[in-house]
Amino acid sequence: MNHPFLIDTKTLEHNLGREGLVVIDVRGKAAYMFGGHIPGAVHATWHDFSDPNAAAKGLLDPDVSRLEQTIRALGVNNDSDIVIYSNPFDNWGDEGRMFWMLQYLGLTQLRILDGGWVKWVAEKRRFEHMNVTVKPGSFTAKPTPELIVLKDELKKLVKRPHPETIIVDARSLEEYAGKEVQGIPRPGHIPSAVNAPWNGFLNPDATVKEVEKLKAALEEKGVQAGREVICYCTGGVRSAWLYFVLKLVGYDKVRNYPGSWWEWSRDFAAPVETDVRLLHKIINTDEARPS
Repeated sequence: MNHPFLIDTKTLEHNLGREGLVVIDVRGKAAYMFGGHIPGAVHATWHDFSDPNAAAKGLLDPDVSRLEQTIRALGVNNDSDIVIYSNPFDNWGDEGRMFWMLQYLGLTQLRILDGGWVKWVAEKRRFEHMNVTVKPGSFTAKPTPELIVLKDELKKLVKRPHPETIIVDARSLEEYAGKEVQGIPRPGHIPSAVNAPWNGFLNPDATVKEVEKLKAALEEKGVQAGREVICYCTGGVRSAWLYFVLKLVGYDKVRNYPGSWWEWSRDFAAPVETDVRLLHKIINTDEARPS
């Protein structure tokens, strides 16, 4: 797909080594070090930017100066041309989380590698194993509040009718319905939320589906265009990938809730809904399938 937020493998390889280009590998450290990575790519994961003192893992570090230092260590300046990639079939939408976070902090020249590491390897493009160190950049954060939603604001929203805003749960249908998950105090979903699982937007080769197909899939899930959309999941990672897909399609007002269910389910004043009938239907359907 040709889109300002995506870059294809051929174009990226042609531009490797260009001044001002920063390629960020957001896979796990072992995959980066031992499995190989795109030449010159630096490494970072969303965990590097999380609040070290919060029980909810997805919350961003509130110390903006510390976030700046972590981003500068990747060689990033405010005018850097940044490409983010991962293995789209072996993560939780981590490239979307990095895209959302960097956009929230004020960076504008951001693209995700279409097909990621999956397509890069399938095409037998060059790679390397050594750890990449770079000259620190001079990035200065300029947070964009309209790209984030925090728990207290969301709690107020769900206590009143909100036809202007759609809340979208990017987790699986089972989690949305109320499947118990280890480490999560309460199952279920935020009242009024619709479910649009994060993993339904890729082609078999790991590239992103065409815009018209994405639009149709989102509208089928009840995510209508023209309204503000708030995305959440368990820790703001899958929902950040959904955020990216929505921005790709052209939704203007989209926000991510980084605390998501890790934070929401721990606040017993935050309302929760379950759908027992739907959950039983899913379980019975799964049991009926041949093993």
